[in-house]
Amino acid sequence: MHLQTPRGMWPVMADADSRSGQTYFTGPILDWCDRTHAPHDEALQHAFDAPARAGLPPIQVAPSEGKLLGVLLRLVGARRVVEVGTLAGYSAIHLARALPADGKLWTIESDPRHAAVAKDNLARAGLDDQVEVCLGRGADVLPSLERHGPFCAVFIDADKESYDVYGRWAAKHLRQGGLLLGDNSFLFASLLDESPRAQVMRRFHEEARQHFDTVNIPTPDGLLVGVRR
Repeated sequence: MHLQTPRGMWPVMADADSRSGQTYFTGPILDWCDRTHAPHDEALQHAFDAPARAGLPPIQVAPSEGKLLGVLLRLVGARRVVEVGTLAGYSAIHLARALPADGKLWTIESDPRHAAVAKDNLARAGLDDQVEVCLGRGADVLPSLERHGPFCAVFIDADKESYDVYGRWAAKHLRQGGLLLGDNSFLFASLLDESPRAQVMRRFHEEARQHFDTVNIPTPDGLLVGVRR
């Protein structure tokens, strides 16, 4: 984008409209970018389609967001990763593919049916030996994983009412330079509401800032990214 000024055209990353919340992407633009930068192979497509096929909530990350997760893990050389919220295993495939051969992903899912679908999708992707699907509530399962830490990354995409709990756990068990990733950080446009859920999400933001160098990436529903100090 370029901005017309009295001295000519200057390239800019944002303007007053985009800084105030206007976006310049449309459905067709997002689809084109997904096809260009985040194309699906058979395993990813099968996992992406699984919610519609199996009657699960259609709430997995978008293709470009899934690709972003993997790119971020590669940038920090992640080897041991925890995901809170598996659903059908689509994001788990992106995360696991970013790990080295001896890397490990623990992904936590509270719904047994979702976990079964995820295990099938991970097996189709050839990742069942590298990914452990842990059944149970995030707050209950996380303490059992602590012996495997410190971890290189924690990706949170689960019940929004517990994001502050998950963020505190990540702050304690990520290595220095490790990544905290929190999806839906705009809380579906409800972040500034006075509901208990919104208060939890704001607390997640504020507490993350205390322990991480943080930024909130304006994906369609926000992705909090933090690097452990």
